[in-house]
Amino acid sequence: MPRIRRTARRSKAETRRHNIREIAAAANVSVATVSRTLQTPDVVAPETRERVRKTIARFGYTPNLQARILRTARTQLVVALVPDISNPFFAEVIRGIEKVAHEHGYSVLLGDTQHSKLREQKYADLLGTRQADGLITLLPHIPKITLPPPLPIVNACEYVKDRQITSVHVDNVAAARVATEYLLDLGHERIGFVTGPMKSPISIDRDRGYQEALQGAGIARDPALTANGDFSFESGMAAGERLLDANRWMTAVFCSNDEMAIGVIRAARGRGLQVPRDLSVVGFDDIHLARHYDPPLTTIAQPMGDLGSEAMSRLIEILNGTAGRPRKQVLPTQLVVRSSTLSPVSTRLLRRAQ
Repeated sequence: MPRIRRTARRSKAETRRHNIREIAAAANVSVATVSRTLQTPDVVAPETRERVRKTIARFGYTPNLQARILRTARTQLVVALVPDISNPFFAEVIRGIEKVAHEHGYSVLLGDTQHSKLREQKYADLLGTRQADGLITLLPHIPKITLPPPLPIVNACEYVKDRQITSVHVDNVAAARVATEYLLDLGHERIGFVTGPMKSPISIDRDRGYQEALQGAGIARDPALTANGDFSFESGMAAGERLLDANRWMTAVFCSNDEMAIGVIRAARGRGLQVPRDLSVVGFDDIHLARHYDPPLTTIAQPMGDLGSEAMSRLIEILNGTAGRPRKQVLPTQLVVRSSTLSPVSTRLLRRAQ
């Protein structure tokens, strides 16, 4: 005869769903405190927060998401739009967004738009249909949103002029000026420049910073020393090849991001040149690879994680009604000097010694 498999039945007490009032009573706190621990834990005292969390774990309590959505009209979901997730810069920004979102009980839906207006609009429409609470866009523009103000939108990394939109970004003009002035102070005069896509405000600003530094040194800008890129490694390599072929006496290159700077280094090596002996290279961003590449890359360090965390914090303020007027928040950058740069005098001495 076949064996009959028996399973133990759980009691009703074991299988029934505990409610938030039971959690509050067991933890000796109010229902509101339990709710705040789940949704905005940073406003709850650490000792109380820990007691509530232990009680929740002991009871195996899970909030009824659908009931909460109906009650509060909140999904606890935010959308983050990224133009190209393969770019390591954006990965660090998303990490900052995720950190703060998790701390406040939010989930993040990542939308890799791949520079498609149709894709980004589909993600943005989640706000209009109340399937998401807010939007963080890492794009140079804001998708159309059919909601009354204040719009639950924060722009990060890029810069939009719309005064109704809060932005978190860096001063790209000043940062690019610092990078170019550093090369000028080393003694370089023939300095190439690889731009980002010139429809992007940050690319325009970095181009402006490069030009301002040259003007400050009394050096006229030579169009032959500028090549356009699109922030990718491949475009940096192609731009580097164009600049090297057209400018025999160029001694340094400033690039609008690190990926393109690494592409320029590869282009230089392909022509038998050494960095920094024959060509100094400066990047922008300070992605993880920048410090581990050969040679380690001199670059402008952006606070990538902070750009994400501050953007998420501003969005939570908007959602909670505590944001006040929209604002443009500027975070600091820093020049990080590594081994990809050298003075032209030093390069001449190295050549003689070899």
